[in-house]
Amino acid sequence: MEGEVIGAGPYRATKLWNETIKLFRGGMPLRRHWASFRYYDGTFTGSEAVDFLHELLRSNYNFGPEVTRYQTVQLLRKFFKAHVIEDIKGRHGTEHFDDNGHLYRFPTMSPLKSLPTRPSWRDCSDLPRLIRWDDYEELPQKENVAPQKSAELTSDLWNKRHSVAIGDVHECKLIRRREVTSKQVDHIWKSMTITHLQRVLGLKTLDGILNPVHVNGAHIVHNVFIVNKTGVVVLEKKAEDMPYWVISAMKCLANWPDGNDAKQPLYPGFERDVLRTVADYYQRLTEPLLTFRLYEVFVNILSLLQEQDKATEALQVSCLLLPPPNRRRLQLLLRLMARVCHNPRLPPLNDTIATRTLMVQMFSHCVLGSPDDMDLDELLATKLVTFMMEHHNAIFQVNTKLRCQVEEHLSHLKRAQIKYAGSDTDFSASPAFCKQIKKVDCEEQKVIGTQIPLQQLLEGLIADEELPVKDKRKRLKQFQKSYPEVYQNRFPTEESRAAVIPEKTPRLKPHLMFFNLKKPLQPFQRSWSFRA
Repeated sequence: MEGEVIGAGPYRATKLWNETIKLFRGGMPLRRHWASFRYYDGTFTGSEAVDFLHELLRSNYNFGPEVTRYQTVQLLRKFFKAHVIEDIKGRHGTEHFDDNGHLYRFPTMSPLKSLPTRPSWRDCSDLPRLIRWDDYEELPQKENVAPQKSAELTSDLWNKRHSVAIGDVHECKLIRRREVTSKQVDHIWKSMTITHLQRVLGLKTLDGILNPVHVNGAHIVHNVFIVNKTGVVVLEKKAEDMPYWVISAMKCLANWPDGNDAKQPLYPGFERDVLRTVADYYQRLTEPLLTFRLYEVFVNILSLLQEQDKATEALQVSCLLLPPPNRRRLQLLLRLMARVCHNPRLPPLNDTIATRTLMVQMFSHCVLGSPDDMDLDELLATKLVTFMMEHHNAIFQVNTKLRCQVEEHLSHLKRAQIKYAGSDTDFSASPAFCKQIKKVDCEEQKVIGTQIPLQQLLEGLIADEELPVKDKRKRLKQFQKSYPEVYQNRFPTEESRAAVIPEKTPRLKPHLMFFNLKKPLQPFQRSWSFRA
């Protein structure tokens, strides 16, 4: 009876609908019933259908024990409208299903939904791509860009990259990327948030779950940074905010009995009227707070609720995708629901239903809803809203991992970099591939990859006839300091060095010389005298 646990994936809501119908049709007891002096085989009453399906849903992990009998009746009405069941006269859709002794049966045709076919978004130009360090043009970049040159470390390029060690500073220049614009910051947040969500859901692709076109990077940035000291989003346009009387009613109920700011006279049932005021506002919204476009995202998160930390992280990221007015309304509503459920001083808000159950039933369809009438959104909303109400404080905190990743990426874009003249290869952006090799091969690569280019560099410096002797000695001295082993191998003795590089010629220092002016100079002769 428990059925299959539907994991995360595309069109999860449709799969749950089909799975529920299969379980209902496969397990519902059928027998002979009498009506109007006739008997009908293979039928069931409306009340029998409600009893069986209610127990089925409560014992199924995908829905849970929070499902009420009223919600079960609502689902059977959807089944009746979708021709999952029909009355004994073959009627369906236009008639009304009731929890009574009226007779129903299953039709012979299959009532299952077919999975919708949507174009893949993987090749869509709107798919966000992270901005790299070497992106100097405004996004989006043009298509058919020439492929990047392979990063082959030739000796000439190696010399240029290591020329600083021997004094060739003029061969390179220090450059910096242009200032990152607010539009690019929005794009980075969008790209990294979608990637993080896909990783948390454990999916290879978000096709059929989330269309990146519907994600607004500016909304994410607003939800992260424009908040008050309690973490609630602050709206820049007051017209987008809730009316003052709704906020006042929510404060009154959340802080009961100390939240009556207006000092209105209290009367029996006053708290119920305040709750009805809040409920009327939320129930009249034209779209659920989690929006129709994000419906599949949050339905997929339901498969993670057994792992509390993982589900909380997924909700943290997903709620950043909401428009700021929706996020604000949702956060204030969940905080109100949690406070009402945990306030022992608040009188009962219903004579027959517990406060916790009442709050979930009253507001769940305001939070999560499907654009398709034939869906299980009411049952799924109950489970999701219950979890969000219990963990709302953690859910509306910005995910630490995501924030650190974005900040590190932005910091990387603003760093300076050294570029060498004549080198078009940017090794900072080149992909790196690693594989394990033998120790002998490693030592051989050390020699080939390091010693040989250095030896070539040293020989080229020695053989450079255009370089003045003074500059040559200076650079050789710098080379000796930077790479002493290579230098020692080339010049093991002073004799070997002298054979290649001529020694300095001794020269008298000017301050040690003076003219002997006591004796007259002979024509065309000079006299030099040296101090002892």
